[in-house]
Amino acid sequence: MVVRTRLAAILIPLAFYVFSGVVGSYFIWQAARGQRGLEADAATRKEMAAIDTKLRAVRAEEDYWRNRIALLRGPEIDRDLLDEQARTLLDHVGKNDLMIFLAPVSGETTGSTTRR
Repeated sequence: MVVRTRLAAILIPLAFYVFSGVVGSYFIWQAARGQRGLEADAATRKEMAAIDTKLRAVRAEEDYWRNRIALLRGPEIDRDLLDEQARTLLDHVGKNDLMIFLAPVSGETTGSTTRR
């Protein structure tokens, strides 16, 4: 009877400590590697930085196009830009323009492509 009481006095706290250690380890592991842990947070921050970089590039392009559109609108139109757009759209060359045709680059696989 004394042996059984002494064994229970040792095993019950030991089981409690082991159980507490397992539960604590589980929560520590989840905090580090879980769905919302530190590694997931770092991955999310990295993805957010990449998206922010793309957003800045898109906003810069938007500002560029807004500026070009503003030059074609308003009380005074930028005649050079209008001329450039018209020639590009109509694929037209003026009679006083100088055209220079370059030979295709030797590394190109398509023979019909010319550089302008």
